Amino acid sequence: MYYLALLAAEEGGPASVPGTDEYAASMQRHQEFWTRAQEAVAGGGLYPGSEAATIRHDGGGNAVVTDGPFAEVTEVVGGYYVFDAADLDAALSMVRQIPEVSTGHVELWPMVFWNSQDEPMDTWWAALLREPSGAANEPGSAEWETRVTEHKRFGEIAGDRIKGSGALFPPASATTVRLRDGEILLTDGPFTEADEIANGIYVLSAPDRDAAIALASQIPVGSKGCVELRQIVAG
Repeated sequence: MYYLALLAAEEGGPASVPGTDEYAASMQRHQEFWTRAQEAVAGGGLYPGSEAATIRHDGGGNAVVTDGPFAEVTEVVGGYYVFDAADLDAALSMVRQIPEVSTGHVELWPMVFWNSQDEPMDTWWAALLREPSGAANEPGSAEWETRVTEHKRFGEIAGDRIKGSGALFPPASATTVRLRDGEILLTDGPFTEADEIANGIYVLSAPDRDAAIALASQIPVGSKGCVELRQIVAG
């Protein structure tokens, strides 16, 4: 089964800024983890939340774009991995080895599916789909199938600009992981500081921020959901 690991921590200082020596050292640690973690099939660091764009839709279907992450939270998602693991225990074993995992938390989500292509480039963007926790659809339900049809239409529009995509199981299946003093602490469900929780992810290719926003604005989300768009830091 595929698992999405969302890496979150407080932002601040040079370690959060691509191009600094501290950030480069962190990326090197993640590269070493990637090299030895055979279960890791995708992943990337993200530019700071201050450079994010959040996309919502008004009642008329128009996209409303705001600068910054989807909500003001203490710990911001700064990267992600996708693991192809035998079960939850195997995925948790991988999470425990992620560099800097002790500085924040990891949301671990089982995925209904995952498709990806190639290694990240500096023109790739992560579009994290978020919905209110009560709005998540059960895989196989009529509501789920309706949403699948909508995403197929988006796939036809986006074509090869989609470099990766995945849907998540409902929030009851998620696990929040913290590592403190070498001890792994598990909490059932996603991190609950914000009302909107992860529901899926796209990896998109676009030459610049405006083009990425224009493409991500066409991703179908619920009336109270949003897309958080973040540029991926190329390795």
